[in-house]
Amino acid sequence: MSKVSVGMKRLLVGRPFRSDTIGAARLRKRIALPVFASDALSSVAYAPQEIFLVLSMGGMSALTFTPWVGLAVAVVMLVVIACYRQNVRAYPSGGGDYEVATVNLGPNAGLGVGAALLIDYVLTVAVSIAAAAENIGSAIPFIHDNKALFAVAAIAVLAAVNLRGIRESGAMFAIPVYTFMAAMSVLIVWGLFQVEVLGRDLTAESSGFTLVTPDGLSVTGLALVFIVAKSFAAGCAALTGVEAIHTGVPAFRKPRARNAATTLGMLGVLAVTFLLGLLELARRLGVQIAENPSAQLSGAPEDYRQKTMIAQLAQPVFSDFPVGFYLTMAVTGLILVLAANTAFHGFPMLASVLAKDQYLPRQLATRGDRLAFSNGIILLAVAAATLVIIFDARVTVLIQLYIVGVFVAFTLGQWGMIRHWNRRLGREEDAGKRGRIKRARAVNATGLVLTAGVLLIVMLTKFLSGAYIAVLGMIVIFAVMKSIRQHYRSVARELEDSSWEVVLPSRTHCVVLVSKLHLPTLRALAYARATRPDTIEALTVNIDTADTKALVREWGDRGITVPLKVVESPYREINRPVVEYVTRLRTQSPRDVVIVYIPEYVVGHWWEQFLHNQSALRLKSRLLYERGVMVTSVPWQLSSSRGRAQQARDAPLIGRWGGPEAR
Repeated sequence: MSKVSVGMKRLLVGRPFRSDTIGAARLRKRIALPVFASDALSSVAYAPQEIFLVLSMGGMSALTFTPWVGLAVAVVMLVVIACYRQNVRAYPSGGGDYEVATVNLGPNAGLGVGAALLIDYVLTVAVSIAAAAENIGSAIPFIHDNKALFAVAAIAVLAAVNLRGIRESGAMFAIPVYTFMAAMSVLIVWGLFQVEVLGRDLTAESSGFTLVTPDGLSVTGLALVFIVAKSFAAGCAALTGVEAIHTGVPAFRKPRARNAATTLGMLGVLAVTFLLGLLELARRLGVQIAENPSAQLSGAPEDYRQKTMIAQLAQPVFSDFPVGFYLTMAVTGLILVLAANTAFHGFPMLASVLAKDQYLPRQLATRGDRLAFSNGIILLAVAAATLVIIFDARVTVLIQLYIVGVFVAFTLGQWGMIRHWNRRLGREEDAGKRGRIKRARAVNATGLVLTAGVLLIVMLTKFLSGAYIAVLGMIVIFAVMKSIRQHYRSVARELEDSSWEVVLPSRTHCVVLVSKLHLPTLRALAYARATRPDTIEALTVNIDTADTKALVREWGDRGITVPLKVVESPYREINRPVVEYVTRLRTQSPRDVVIVYIPEYVVGHWWEQFLHNQSALRLKSRLLYERGVMVTSVPWQLSSSRGRAQQARDAPLIGRWGGPEAR
């Protein structure tokens, strides 16, 4: 078998829990670290700000908890990263938590993870693009005033680029990712150096404002504990990029599992360092972030426009070098856009795996002309743009929905890994290996406790704030996927029923529908006669007496031998009289097959569709439900369709034919 045949077979048949083989091969030839770093580090741009934002509800006294909240988030992040370093070694095929949960906990658990991750990918795009709009808007007021419009346009551009097909070259991701790393490092180190060593009095533009609660009262007791817990839950958004590396293991060079684990560790250390560094610098510079600046920031001017945390830090730190401020904001916005772009790879891939497992429509498993899962890309773009429009591109609101799905996947994934180690332990007799398995199980057990705890905190603190929408979304998607699976199974059972005996029809009766005696009608008559049916007749519906009489007269003048029948339509309706006539034919001769020939135009431009009625399409859709009736379209190609015909002939095979997946 040739290499081309082998490649085509792999492409069409597919492999379970396998990421895009072609895309992964291209990526391995370049640099995998920058591609996944964009997703793993992008949360640094908004997670510290969300911690400050939630703590602002408790007034100035609550800001003393910022370092402790940051440390708690850092601990959870390091534990989760340690867990996922084991996950990628145990399951390096690229299935992620969906594979772990399905293999170890069963299909329902895997399906729950799949639903959670689908929601997570959509929110990754929405949150990342909204955060990019906020950060770029801090430097460009026009974008700040039109965040939703900018976000929708950015999503549309990303979708268009991915539909065209892109090769994730090292330069495309490496330059902005490494520039972002350098910008954050310089911002934190140079800012703290100026404050601690040079003794400069650096202050954020909001440091002179007084932060108060909306009602003017201080929050204490259980209310303060609740706010600190909610702040911790918001900061845990920094963990959202971990899953991307687990599902992207096949994109790394060999040994893939070890390289993926190393990359995960490196990015985890960087993310924790940036998170804690930004929180400390923000505390030193007196940054104030409020959900409602006009009501919560006393002393702020009436036209005050609140900037993001990174903008409030970069402005004083780079006060002597304004280019540094604009560069930091530009690269922050770019890294967030690239993070959204990783979801345009992950969502279609996950959807294709679920579609191959018959949990989603099969169209999501079919590749387009450029080997991209076009339907998945379009679905993701539409869903993310809808969320952005509904919530007006507000990161504060969108992030309430965000981390629920992530930690559902984390929790089920860690539970599945414990089951995995328990099975390994039952088969292993070597004492040394048993010890290593027990340590690995202990790490995943710790991860399970922490991720389940975070999930509980998220549900308690964010449920009414918007997390319930994500929960409902996951429940609905889970139920829909179960229904789709049941539908495919019932269809397969019905189609494979061997008890049905093939009985040939006694006769064939052809009915040619006629509206006017023009070229499409003459072609339909010719094709119908060429099939040599037992009986043939033409049928027209009388909706205008004068036109019908003219048609009957012309029919006789031309000497057409096919009899023309006229059925009345008292309400000037076409479809019902035709269907009733065909039904009567079937009732009179149940063993006959009725073939209905429908002439129709074929136009080349989309706008031409609106200039012709769609009666043929509606009639075909209605006749399909009639047993013993076959519908045959007889196309008449108008001159405008010639260009489209050439395009169809020039199109590559893949994309026009779905292969075995389309069956």
